[in-house]
Amino acid sequence: QVQLVESGGGLVQAGGSLRLSCAASTRTFSSYIMGWFRQAPGKEREFVAGIGRSGGSGYYADSLKGRFTISRDNTRNTIYLQMNTLAPEDTAVYYCAASSRALPVVRSRDFGSWGQGTQVTVSS
Repeated sequence: QVQLVESGGGLVQAGGSLRLSCAASTRTFSSYIMGWFRQAPGKEREFVAGIGRSGGSGYYADSLKGRFTISRDNTRNTIYLQMNTLAPEDTAVYYCAASSRALPVVRSRDFGSWGQGTQVTVSS
């Protein structure tokens, strides 16, 4: 199990940007594939983005390509989600998660550790 703590959520106007962070408490951070999920009220949790153990360009839900960018800094045990051109439909609780599976990992059940989530609200 990895302890994960998200931060950076908040209220932003449509068209704005936010950067979420997720700090991991583990000595083996670079051994985990990391991901971001989100859950809007009344909807199921959905995959947003994932990134491999050494970083790289990441992989994304098709609907979010081009607006969201995932990155990681293994020296800081932290991943990030840069979100641009936000829209009201991006309003959700955003969770980071860690997986020991092989790439690509997109199903929530393949992530064994989760953060508590951070609220992102986009006003129109």
